[in-house]
Amino acid sequence: QVQLVESGGGLVQPGGSLRLSCAASGSIFSIYAMGWYRQAPGKQRELVASITSGGTTNYADSVKGRFTISRDNTKDTMYLQMNSLKPEDTAVYLCNAVSVVGVLKWGQGTQVTVSS
Repeated sequence: QVQLVESGGGLVQPGGSLRLSCAASGSIFSIYAMGWYRQAPGKQRELVASITSGGTTNYADSVKGRFTISRDNTKDTMYLQMNSLKPEDTAVYLCNAVSVVGVLKWGQGTQVTVSS
């Protein structure tokens, strides 16, 4: 079984930066890819960025050029560096881990609020 623990959310002013972390533990060998999703009040959950075990990344158009996803395999941790944050980035951010057959686990979520 895989466990995921997110951290790094908070309140930031527009134009600011935050770095989210998602630490994985347990059956890490089964993870093929990991991703960051977000869900704002009244909106559907949407993919923000993902990264495979081979390092291939994918980004939502709304965050390209501002967010960077990365993995540190020595720490079994995935990161999301968020720069030039906008109020519309406000949401609960969740990480997940997937195997070749489907979703293994969702994290508990961390709140990101962009406001002056």
